[in-house]
Amino acid sequence: MISIDRADLSFQLHDVIGTERLRFMPRYADYDRETIDGVLDTAERIAIEHFLPHAALLDRNEPKFVDGEVEMDPAVGAALAVYREAGFFGAGFDHEWGGAQMPESVRVATAFMFSAANVSTSGYPFLTIGAANLIATFGTDEQKQRFLRPMIEGRFFGTMCLSEPQAGSSLSDITTRAEPAEDGTYRLFGRKMWISGGDQEISENIVHLVLAKIPGGPAGVKGISLFIVPKHEVLEGGGIGERNGVTLAGLNHKMGYRGTTNTLLHLGEDSPCVGYLLGEPHKGLSYMFQMMNEARIGVGLGATALGAAGYQASLAYARERPQGRQPDGKDPSSAQVPIIEHADIRRLLLAQKAAVEGSLALGLYCADLVDTLRVETDETARRENELLLDLLTPVAKSWPSEFCLEANKHAIQILGGYGYTRDFPLERIYRDNRLNPIHEGTHGIQGLDLLGRKVGQANGAGVKALAGRIMADVSQAHGFEALSLHAEALANHLAETVATTRKLAVAASENPRLGLANATIYLDMFGHVVIAWMWLRQALVASRKLEAGAADTAFLNGKLAACRYFFAYELPRTKAQRELLNSLDDTTLSMRPDWF
Repeated sequence: MISIDRADLSFQLHDVIGTERLRFMPRYADYDRETIDGVLDTAERIAIEHFLPHAALLDRNEPKFVDGEVEMDPAVGAALAVYREAGFFGAGFDHEWGGAQMPESVRVATAFMFSAANVSTSGYPFLTIGAANLIATFGTDEQKQRFLRPMIEGRFFGTMCLSEPQAGSSLSDITTRAEPAEDGTYRLFGRKMWISGGDQEISENIVHLVLAKIPGGPAGVKGISLFIVPKHEVLEGGGIGERNGVTLAGLNHKMGYRGTTNTLLHLGEDSPCVGYLLGEPHKGLSYMFQMMNEARIGVGLGATALGAAGYQASLAYARERPQGRQPDGKDPSSAQVPIIEHADIRRLLLAQKAAVEGSLALGLYCADLVDTLRVETDETARRENELLLDLLTPVAKSWPSEFCLEANKHAIQILGGYGYTRDFPLERIYRDNRLNPIHEGTHGIQGLDLLGRKVGQANGAGVKALAGRIMADVSQAHGFEALSLHAEALANHLAETVATTRKLAVAASENPRLGLANATIYLDMFGHVVIAWMWLRQALVASRKLEAGAADTAFLNGKLAACRYFFAYELPRTKAQRELLNSLDDTTLSMRPDWF
């Protein structure tokens, strides 16, 4: 029942983002529209033929911890072999290291399709590409040759090792240490928890990127360094050497993403654990933020993909399932109507469409900012795009994770009793998606990041840049009668959001606990305004195409209807949220722990 909406993906990439302009940039000169469509065709075929068939099987047959090793379904390795042969591991990397220099907007579109088909199997390249990007940015030429090139080739997989049993998101409290050795390497000692992809037997090697503290360094996060820790030593010439002292201590069994191994790793307990310093000492957390921010946008995209998979499944069901009759047609001898004819089912479908396609627009917009940053030469424009990407990252992670999960709830509702049975994919998709509000920083942490750090960066320059771009689209939307009310509403909501932001910033400067007490509500409110902007952008393109006489009128009118839905049903919710935020309510602070 899971399918991929290529019409929407094409609309978002080619018409809204405007990938056609990329081929005029030297880095992306190979990627005209025909080439991009060919890449998407290949990705869709691999996703449907090699990723999708074992998705449900992995959910029922998750990896097992046997005699110190992982046993897992061979279909994962087989699918990733096809993925590797197609060149997707190295798609976005420089030609210099064997990559294809694919635009990030196109690469994440392919990742969206793989995740929609099978998010568990997609987890391995997701982590590998993020780890490889970090080595590409901060590694020495020798480290790139030894570790990066095999990762780009898809022979080595990668992980990120941050959390520990006693320190989840509180990285200042990690205790893993790295002691210098005479040969310039380090010996690591400690334990890492919740490491996705932390062990498996389907790649030649695993490159762990591990946060640890060098003895004698600064306290807290300022003393964290980053190390390359391979599962097996890599010999000169690229051969695989002895097993390094990274021991699999056990597997965590989660409610979703069951096909992605999630591990507890012991470092240096049974044998020496050799690590290689990546970059400079004590700058590990700042380096890791690059991978974390990439991963946060990727998590949001994965949540969007799962929302899309659920939406397409429930839409197909609603078209085919006959049940009941219209309120003005009660003749029991008349034929039942497909449930898509009922208004409340259409409401549930519109809610899904609005969340999924709005989230996809945001994910692709962020990817397009990455493409722009890779080629931007004007320093002022570059700085604006950097600040805008920083500002949108917690939104791109958290809004889809919350509201595409809500979309999956609506999809289950449409199927009724069938929705929560294993005969249909929706209960699995929902469980998979429920992890995403926690993955790569919980919803609450993203709220603190947005309100406590991002909106205030460079004296609010990111918010000013965002407001400027929103208002530019608002101005254009006023040129279409059907969009003018939406444009006016968005302008008003934006102005009120900026005012609330200023009030909270002042409150936080005087009393951080009070000013940040409702940061999660601020995140949701801010995110709704951003998604409304994403919908106005899509509606602008749809209106222009309809005015020009485009043939796909049903698709384009669907875009306008979903935009109308979001502005009528979703955006108004932010008014109550702003009222609460502006009141500086202290209910959560004044509630004492012993009162629960």
